Amino acid sequence: MTDATNPSAADLSGLSFEQALAELEKIVAELESGQAPLERSIDIYERGAALKAHCEKKLEAARLKVEKIVLGQGGAVSAEAAEFN
Repeated sequence: MTDATNPSAADLSGLSFEQALAELEKIVAELESGQAPLERSIDIYERGAALKAHCEKKLEAARLKVEKIVLGQGGAVSAEAAEFN
């Protein structure tokens, strides 16, 4: 599905982790309800897979950023920025 209700995977880059997770939760609920027609189920499942990958990428970037937190001289805490692509 490529209409306005289901943007392409390229459009995921603008979504925050929270936005992507909320959309993924809605997709899961719709699929679990069993009420969606087969074609829609396939389309939203595909979107859900892309959202899952996007969330995993965001979580990995956050994990790397946390790992880069180091104690500076004198006990000061500093963090090296990780890229959130």
